[in-house]
Amino acid sequence: MKKLQGAHQRKPITPDLLMTPSDQGDVDLDMDFAADRGNWTGKLDFLLSCIGYCVGLGNVWRFPYRAYTNGGGAFLVPYFLMLAICGIPLFFLELSLGQFSSLGPLAVWKISPLFKGAGAAMLLIVGLVAIYYNMIIAYVLFYLFASLTSNLPWEHCGNWWNTDLCLEHRGSKDGNGALPLNLTSTVSPSEEYWSRYVLHIQGSQGIGSPGEIRWNLCLCLLLAWVIVFLCILKGVKSSGKVVYFTATFPYLILLMLLVRGVTLPGAWKGIQFYLTPQFHHLLSSKVWIEAALQIFYSLGVGFGGLLTFASYNTFHQNIYRDTFIVTLGNAITSILAGFAIFSVLGYMSQELGVPVDQVAKAGPGLAFVVYPQAMTMLPLSPFWSFLFFFMLLTLGLDSQFAFLETIVTAVTDEFPYYLRPKKAVFSGLICVAMYLMGLVLTTDGGMYWLVLLDDYSASFGLMVVVITTCLAVTRVYGIQRFCRDIHMMLGFKPGLYFRACWLFLSPATLLALLVYSIVKYQPSEYGSYHFPAWAELLGILMGLLSCLMIPAGMLVAVLREEGSLWERLQQASRPAMDWGPSLEENRTGMYVATLAGSQSPKPLMVHMRKYGGITSFENTAIEVDREIAEEEESMM
Repeated sequence: MKKLQGAHQRKPITPDLLMTPSDQGDVDLDMDFAADRGNWTGKLDFLLSCIGYCVGLGNVWRFPYRAYTNGGGAFLVPYFLMLAICGIPLFFLELSLGQFSSLGPLAVWKISPLFKGAGAAMLLIVGLVAIYYNMIIAYVLFYLFASLTSNLPWEHCGNWWNTDLCLEHRGSKDGNGALPLNLTSTVSPSEEYWSRYVLHIQGSQGIGSPGEIRWNLCLCLLLAWVIVFLCILKGVKSSGKVVYFTATFPYLILLMLLVRGVTLPGAWKGIQFYLTPQFHHLLSSKVWIEAALQIFYSLGVGFGGLLTFASYNTFHQNIYRDTFIVTLGNAITSILAGFAIFSVLGYMSQELGVPVDQVAKAGPGLAFVVYPQAMTMLPLSPFWSFLFFFMLLTLGLDSQFAFLETIVTAVTDEFPYYLRPKKAVFSGLICVAMYLMGLVLTTDGGMYWLVLLDDYSASFGLMVVVITTCLAVTRVYGIQRFCRDIHMMLGFKPGLYFRACWLFLSPATLLALLVYSIVKYQPSEYGSYHFPAWAELLGILMGLLSCLMIPAGMLVAVLREEGSLWERLQQASRPAMDWGPSLEENRTGMYVATLAGSQSPKPLMVHMRKYGGITSFENTAIEVDREIAEEEESMM
């Protein structure tokens, strides 16, 4: 306690928009935290973890494809507009909730217990995503090991897995230049390597008969889970250090691939195809929806990862500044990745003598078919292939850390007495359980199950969760009260821009996305394979289950209260008595009255005497209390 008193008496701190107490010199970062929960061990841990979480595989294989199919350079107009309307405000909202309460996705609903089902829905969604996301990391590991050779195994036909349709797409030249190839009736070696060797999909009759387990994939998946477990073994204290490498090294590799790509012959052809503005596309609602979806999923809003990371911050960490750094950095990374990818695709187009759109694909096909094929056309192809897949590995691991940390934090915050002392063991049990559930993805037909999980686990259910969270915080808890909490935490209130987005623009945009996804619903498919009706129903039920968690949570919360139905609803909607900052020294202003054993008519004065003087943030708390009193008087 003397340590805390000394820290308060040394020097009052005036909050600034870009400078908070967490930025003031080499202070002891542990003083703002409960000892048993843990915290970030350095100032950059949180920022790099957020960057690593948001900048993932989708930046490489989803954004470039969506850009060129939706107007090229013109796509950046709706993209940045949707970033401003949805991305930045929702990102800041989730960080604010986590940092203010220092709680995970379940316990944070002390803010309004009626909506605790939204936290349970988050966990269900992130659990399903973590299962198949680590399978993608296993594929990356498979290709990473396959690149450790003098000749890439997908470079030539003539292997046991190749068919008569296999043709080495290298383009033939004569004196007049490249002769266009007829690629429609042939298959590249890289595509057959992916589908017939890695996946061995010919051994499956469909999603209903997955076939045998592929033991090489099974071992790669095991290695992926071992890596993830070792990195989250000590919670954010260990994962916060790993991200110093996994969040920064991909940028070095991306820069190397970009420099190599733009120096290839034909690179400008691909870049021009990628960014040539086609403004007539902006008249289509599909382009705007695609831009919003890209923002929504690339920032990871609604998965609980941002909330979890922020819950390990110091109470006065400047998340306002961090929000803009991460969201804008994520957007710029996506654009740069597009240059790196399409410069190489332009080179492929010139070598093969075909249009760029015939070599460009979306999703895993870009990472595991097209780009590996491009690597075979370069000198030192194993080196560039290894770099590319190592970049994908580091990009994927950051996001997987966040998924697992979200689950572990949420459950341990709910049962701190039992689980926090055994957090490492609990993390291990979670990894083992998810590995076992993911074994179906290592079978011959595992890709069918992966596609089903990808299409439905985080689709309309995730949108419902984010809409519910936004409305619960701004409408039920109250936008004024939420802004006061941020004022108390950061020293300033969010401006009109954030309030307008939280109240109207963001929920309306998400609702439009939800309606669009339902109206434009298309059954899942993988290549020429169409999923049977029972699989489609299973996928829809997967999405509905997360939605049903919300009314189920409401029912439980109402049953726990007493009185009439309306009285129960009112009581369950109010914040819990212990809602507020987790540490006693941060409970200033209106939250001092909720301190355990507080009997004084002037609890704030007792609190300040106990902790040694008035800091600038306690001045803020006094201002907040004065505003509340004035509002109450004006309403009487």
